Amino acid sequence: MVVTSIRLTQFVGGPAELVGLAVTAEEAGFDQVWFASDPFMLHTWALCTAVAQRTSRIHVGALGMNPGTVDPSEIAAYLGTLDLLSGGRALAGIGAHTDGMIPKLGLDGTAIPGRTAEAVRLIRALIAGEEAPTDGEHFRWEPGCTLGFTPPRRRIPLYVTAYGEDFLTAAGGYGDGVLPILFPPETAPEVVGWVHAGAAAAGRDPSEVDIAGCVWVSVADDPTVAGDLIRPTIAFFGPYLSDRELAVVGLGSADFAPVTAAMRADGVEAAAELVTDDMLRLAVVGTPAEVVARLRRLVAAGVTQLSIGGPLGPDPGAAIRLLGEQVLPVLG
Repeated sequence: MVVTSIRLTQFVGGPAELVGLAVTAEEAGFDQVWFASDPFMLHTWALCTAVAQRTSRIHVGALGMNPGTVDPSEIAAYLGTLDLLSGGRALAGIGAHTDGMIPKLGLDGTAIPGRTAEAVRLIRALIAGEEAPTDGEHFRWEPGCTLGFTPPRRRIPLYVTAYGEDFLTAAGGYGDGVLPILFPPETAPEVVGWVHAGAAAAGRDPSEVDIAGCVWVSVADDPTVAGDLIRPTIAFFGPYLSDRELAVVGLGSADFAPVTAAMRADGVEAAAELVTDDMLRLAVVGTPAEVVARLRRLVAAGVTQLSIGGPLGPDPGAAIRLLGEQVLPVLG
């Protein structure tokens, strides 16, 4: 049975609204809720903590916790604390979905894959109650570093938020799961192949790795309404996609050049007006039946978790309930 999760960002509401939507997702039958960690945006850790206190079943995670900007010791302490607060429902997504955001902080994005692999090793040791290793290239801690408290679980699922063939292949060798962006969804077979190859090369059973395919979704009874809703999301994230990813749906970075220019000059709403209908194919857009058909292809390609993000629908809460009533039961 496929695992389902909802990904929430500030594009669908403020802090109180996001926490309320996570509660709605639990009621609708979703298994997990994730919040994206992005510089200068609403802070994931605060949102996860609030959700842990308002829910009882759904697992709660922060994805894209970047060891290029946050030390693994802080991530481990946060994660263990969240596991205590949630009664053993914490999840973590370590890494980043692009190396294109942190240069604005004056940092080098090329080290993200290496730092992520080391961070996972360090965090895993700390959560397990062991001394952290001291032989890393990026993190050279002194001997004797241990967590100062005991989480309820000694093995908390550590997903790798990865991008590109090399990073995703490596992640298949050490992550409990991966959180690849599937923009467009048609990249799923290739991404699954990379992850499975990495797992096999590390001597692992590929089925041990939960492939949580991250897709944008906008669902409504009127597909035109659904498409218009997702244009700002595509305007914001589309320019970060590679030519290889865009080529799957017949697009290239040159197609996004006007969108990028408008974003820099006038903001996301102006950029959204330049998002074409062809660009909508980067997402899963349409009626519940159309959404089901597109998501089924991901499962057939080997995706083991459907991670649904984006604007969701005209009313995000109603869209989550609609997904719970008409999409999740069919996929399950």
